[in-house]
Amino acid sequence: MAADSGIRLFKLNNMELLNNEEVTEIFRRWKAANPAPVSELDYVNPFTLLVAVVLSAQATDKGVNKATGPLFKVADTPQKMLALGEEGLISYIKTIGLYKNKAKHVMGLSQKLIDDFGGEVPGNREALMTLPGVGRKTANVVLNVIFHEPTMPVDTHLLRVAPKIGLAEGSTPETVEKSLLERIPPEFLHDAHHWILLHGRYICTARNPKCQECLINDICKHNE
Repeated sequence: MAADSGIRLFKLNNMELLNNEEVTEIFRRWKAANPAPVSELDYVNPFTLLVAVVLSAQATDKGVNKATGPLFKVADTPQKMLALGEEGLISYIKTIGLYKNKAKHVMGLSQKLIDDFGGEVPGNREALMTLPGVGRKTANVVLNVIFHEPTMPVDTHLLRVAPKIGLAEGSTPETVEKSLLERIPPEFLHDAHHWILLHGRYICTARNPKCQECLINDICKHNE
């Protein structure tokens, strides 16, 4: 660490992590290119976002949206979802991976929302994580998108990309989340996970990353 620079420099597996100025510059560029990023999952209210995120586990947003477009026209509340029934739900989501387990989760969370939360999606992580099929990442997505909290949902894209380019240290969702929350400037924190996710989905792909199109290729610590 340079004693007189005021800039923290980290090491991870013999790779440099970005310093504070570089982190700020990365998010400045991403914000300039996409000032108001949004979820690529389609939804019409808090409940449908919650269902969409649960369905998106190990599935693509595109595949989920194709299934939930017709579904949410007939079941956009916990009450309507329960009325549809598990087999009725399966008829809409059977193109999504793990659809049988996900159908059970959606039915379970719909019932619990009615029983414990007056049919409304709760606005705190602990309550959300009591719902069937809802883990920390799903809860963080809901808190960020619906309740505008500066949370950091770590999915497979963030887990792979954030350490790779030098934004975070860690190898588990929890450690990467903690590192990102500590290192991202507060003014960028609310939208940060969207920018990192989109970067991993469309530019810094697992195979054949598009480094020539990358907005941050002069800063990235793993430029290929």
